[in-house]
This record gives sequence, structure tokens and C-alpha cells, in this order.
Amino acid sequence: QVQLVESGGGLVQTGGSLRLSCAASSRLFATYAMGWFRQAPGKEREFVANIDWSGFSTYYADSVKGRFTISRDNANNTAYLLMNSLKPEDTALYYCAARKGSPTIVTVSYDYWGQGTQVTVSS
Repeated sequence: QVQLVESGGGLVQTGGSLRLSCAASSRLFATYAMGWFRQAPGKEREFVANIDWSGFSTYYADSVKGRFTISRDNANNTAYLLMNSLKPEDTALYYCAARKGSPTIVTVSYDYWGQGTQVTVSS
């Protein structure tokens, strides 16, 4: 059991940057794979990025590759998503998620979810 709390969302202009944080309640965080997902109104939740327990393996959706960076700090039980060169189509509610084992790109494979943080990119 772990609780996840996202923060760092907000309103930003096209081309701007935001860093999202995901704070975990348990030191077991260091054993979990982490993922970031997003969901816009009326659309399905979609994969954004993931990272393995060690932080050495990362993977990104094509739509964000080269612009977003996922990272983690196991000493502080926190995962991050640095978002650069933001576009209006990045506007969504962003969720972090955790699972045991290897990271995946499938929403239903994750066991724990935060409540989300809103990112809005103005056009």
C-alpha cells in the first residue's frame, strides 16, 4: 500500500515548462516502477512516460519524446516529470502511478494512483 500525491501543475503559455512531482508515502517506493499518464476531457487516459525502480531505464510516448523527462529520487520517495516546450495539446489532468515489477505503458497494469494535477497550456 502506498499513497501518491501529485503537485506542480498549473497554467503555462505555449513553449513554457513545468515540473510535476509525485510524492509517495512509503519507502517501498524504491521497489516500484513508476508511470505518468494524462487524460483530457472526453478522451481516454493515455501513457506519457515510465521509469523502472532503479531510474536507469525510461520510456516515452512519441508525442512527448524529446520534450519531457521522467526521473526519480528514491531517497526522497519522489518521482518527477519535467515538461519542456509545452503545447496546447499537452493540456490534461496528469496522474502518477506505481506498480511492482517492470514498467509498462498500460493503464490497468498499475496498482496505485494519485488524484492528478491539472496542466493547462494556453494557445
